[in-house]
Amino acid sequence: MNTKYSNPKFPRVVIIGGGFGGIEVAKALKNKEVEVMLLDRNNHHTFQPLLYQVATGTLDAPSIAFPLRKMFRKQENFTFRIADVRGIDALNKTLDTDIGSISYDYLIVATGATTNFFGNSDIAYYAMPMKSVKEAVNIRSFLLQNIEESLLKTDLEERAAYLNFVVVGGGPTGVELSGSIAEIRNHILAKDYPELKKEDMNVYLVEGLPKILANLSPQASEKAELYLKELGVKVLLNVQVTGYDGDIITFADGSRIKTKTVLWSAGVMGQFPDGISPDIVVRGNRIRIDEECRVIGMKDVFAIGDVAAMITDELPRGHPGVAPVAQQQGRFLAKNIVRMLNGQPTEKFKYFDKGSMATIGRNKAVVDIGKIRFQGFFAWWVWMFVHLMSLVGFRNRVVTFINWAINYLTFNAGIRLIIHKYRRPERVSEHAE
Repeated sequence: MNTKYSNPKFPRVVIIGGGFGGIEVAKALKNKEVEVMLLDRNNHHTFQPLLYQVATGTLDAPSIAFPLRKMFRKQENFTFRIADVRGIDALNKTLDTDIGSISYDYLIVATGATTNFFGNSDIAYYAMPMKSVKEAVNIRSFLLQNIEESLLKTDLEERAAYLNFVVVGGGPTGVELSGSIAEIRNHILAKDYPELKKEDMNVYLVEGLPKILANLSPQASEKAELYLKELGVKVLLNVQVTGYDGDIITFADGSRIKTKTVLWSAGVMGQFPDGISPDIVVRGNRIRIDEECRVIGMKDVFAIGDVAAMITDELPRGHPGVAPVAQQQGRFLAKNIVRMLNGQPTEKFKYFDKGSMATIGRNKAVVDIGKIRFQGFFAWWVWMFVHLMSLVGFRNRVVTFINWAINYLTFNAGIRLIIHKYRRPERVSEHAE
C-alpha cells in the first residue's frame, strides 16, 4: 500500500492500535529514518480512565477522545489508516486487513484488551461492558432509560428492578463507576425525578475477593470501601456471580438481586489478530513477550500494553494492565528500534511504577506512590490534576476542568441526555452456523 509519505529508503514500522502504547511509539519515532503507519478501527484515541465519567454523564464523549490524525499532523513520517487487521503473516511480513494487504518491516501489536466475561454467554449478552466511548455512551443512555422506565411502574417490586444498579468488579473502574452512580442517586435523582426518593435507588458493588482495589495498599482498600459505604453503595465482598438473565443476577451463595442493569468491570482479556501461535498466549489471552517486548518466536514482531505479558521470575503474571506500562513500553520500544537500525545493542525493559490511584466521588480518593500513601481531599486533588494533565489536547483539558468545576459548585452538572436509545442487539444463537 502506497502512502503520501512512503519512502522506500526507510523501513516501515506498522503499529496496530491507537491506545496509550501505540501513540507513544509513533511519537517517539518522529524525525527518525523510518516510515510510521498507525492502524486502528477508530479515528480517535480514547482516554479510558475517564470512560466512567462519560457513562454517568459527568463528561461528554468528545472530552476524552482526540483525533489521531490531528495528534500527528506535524509528523511527516507518519500515516494513519482506519483498518480492521484480521491476520498477521510473519513469514511474508504482511498484514491482512479490510483495506487490503499491508507490508511491514517492524510490527508492533498494541491492540489492548476487551471485556472478559469468563465464558458466560448470558452475562456477555445481558451485562454492559465499558471499554470504549460507544459502550460508555450506551451505559449513560441505559441508566437514564431505566430510571425513566421505573416511573411507569406502579408495582414497587417491579419498579425496584429498574432502580437497582449492580457493578461487578472491585478494581479502580468498578469503584469509580459505582461511586459516580451513587452521586447521581444522592444529588441528582430527586431533582430530576421528583416522584422518586434517593432511598428508592440502590447501587451495589460486587467483588469476588475479600477486598476492593486488591492491587492497592490495604489502607487504600479499606478507605475506599469506607468512602463507598458513606455514599450509600452496598459493597458485597467474597461474592461470585454465577449468572444474569437480564432480570436477576445470581451469586454462588444462592442470593440474588432483581435488576435491569448490570455493569461489568470484573476482568479484561487481550485482543489481537490471527497469526499468533496459541503456544505463546498466556493467562488473560495475552501474548508472551521477551524483555525487549519481542513476541516469543516471531522475528521483528513486538507487543506492548494490555495485550502483552512479559513473564519473569519477578513478574510471574507480567506487568499490570495500566496505561503507564503501555506508555513506558512504547517509548522504550521506539528507542530499541532505532538502536537496531543503527546496529547498536538493544536494551531490556524496566518498568518504573509511578503509583496507583482511584477516586470515590466528591472529595474522596486514594493514592499509593511507593511507600507514600494518602487518602481523602488532598488525594482527590492529586487524582484530578494527574488525569487532567494526562488528557490529550488543550481543549479537552479546558472543557473537562470547566465541567468538573461546575459539577463541584452546583451538584447539578452533567450531560444527562438520551441521544440514542440503547437496545440490546438481537441475540445470535450459539448453535447458529
